[in-house]
Order: sequence, then structure tokens, then C-alpha cells
Amino acid sequence: MGKTYEAIAPKLRDFIERQKVFFAATAPLGAEGHVNLSPKGLAGTLALLDDLTIAYLDLTGSGVETIAHLRENGRICLMFCAFEGAPRIVRIHGTGDVVEPDDEEFPKLAAHFDAYPAVRSIIRVKATRISDSCGYGVPLYAYEGERDQLQRWAHSKGEDGVAEYQRKNNATSLDGLPSGLRNH
Repeated sequence: MGKTYEAIAPKLRDFIERQKVFFAATAPLGAEGHVNLSPKGLAGTLALLDDLTIAYLDLTGSGVETIAHLRENGRICLMFCAFEGAPRIVRIHGTGDVVEPDDEEFPKLAAHFDAYPAVRSIIRVKATRISDSCGYGVPLYAYEGERDQLQRWAHSKGEDGVAEYQRKNNATSLDGLPSGLRNH
């Protein structure tokens, strides 16, 4: 039976921190817009900031849906599934904001994460609903390791090349919503 929680209690925190992958879901306000679901999970890219706040590094990617949706309406859901061990799913529904590298609070937030090239922003989520469920339908998978393609790509592009890629590919969402990203 699923439960809801007032905060990210130590037991939930331990579960979340052990997961190798999680998912971030957002959607635009318009019914014709695309719902977005993004897998996340490189080591050192997730931080529980307090009992109601969780954040992750947003690395440069082919789309910018999460940022555009958060800037439009702030709604987000993070989902953590146990792919190893006892079955469990934890969902954090909340409101999110986007903290970019040139924002005043970025350095303090960035200290919670490992260093990665091509950091586009930090996504910070304030929980409004925290729940878990059984996860009986989630299959078991064995973790093999981290992928390094994004880091190699970013290093080969260099800082200027990544910034140019962001200008060309991360200006708007699939639905034409502006990302609001400032040029890095």
C-alpha cells in the first residue's frame, strides 16, 4: 500500500540516494503540448538539500523541455524506482525552478554536486507531495556502470562549442516554449 509523507525522511533519503537512475516529468499548460519524461542519473548529479528540497544538475542535451516547462508553470514530478533489491517507487511532486551558472546562488548549489562539463543549469524542486508505492511491476536490472559519452562530447566541443550548441538547440521546447536560457 502506498503512503504519503510530510518530508523526505531519513529512510526515503537513503532509498533515493541509492538509486542509479531517476526520472523527471514535466508538461506545458496547453493540452496540445507534449508531456516530457527525462531519465537522469550520472553519479554525483543529485542532491537532497533539505527535507523538502531536492536538486539535480541539468546537463546539456538535445532538448530543453524541463527548463521550458518549469519556466512556464513550475510543475515537476521526480520518480525513483528500485531496479535492484526490494521493490519500491518514490515520487516527489513539486514546483521547480532553474538556476543557471551565472545566477548568484549557482556556486553555493553547485558545491553539492560532482564537477561535470556542459552543465546547463541546476533544477531545484520544492516538494509539495511525497509518496511511495510498491513497485512490484518494476523489473530487476543489474547496474553495469556510468556512461561517459556526454563528458567526452562536451570536452571535444569545448566550452565555446557547448555554448554554441545550446544557443542552436536549446532555445525552445518541442512545442515552441522559450527556454529562457541565457547564453553561456
